[in-house]
Amino acid sequence: MKQTDSNSKSFSYLRLLRFLPAVAWMTVIFILSSRTSDEIGTLLPFFQTFFPFMEDFNWGHYVSYFILALTIDFGIGRNGDRFWMKVAIVLICGLYGITDEFHQSFVGGRMPDPMDIRNDMIGAAVWTALSAIPPIRKIWRKIAR
Repeated sequence: MKQTDSNSKSFSYLRLLRFLPAVAWMTVIFILSSRTSDEIGTLLPFFQTFFPFMEDFNWGHYVSYFILALTIDFGIGRNGDRFWMKVAIVLICGLYGITDEFHQSFVGGRMPDPMDIRNDMIGAAVWTALSAIPPIRKIWRKIAR
């Protein structure tokens, strides 16, 4: 009997480890949103040399939360293919976006913006929609078993 208990505990820990990429990416988002408006302003010209069409960093919300949704989906595993799990992934990303905007209200020169939360959820929704396309889902599930 103890053998089974030990196996189920190790299985639970392994399942939790699958969420480490999501936690790491949440940390990246937190660090990036900790930058003051002056710090962000100094980075923009550097990126504009590579992307001349770039006027601001608003696109970063789409990309950041696309990646966050992907990492959460990885943590969930095969159950992430279910419709309600996809909805949950988008909602989790939206909730994290709300906490991120609240955090930004304490950063110099930054203000919370509901449009950023919308963009966060759009980025997450794009991942969940892409991962529902059968050929992409098949490849993704080979990666994220």
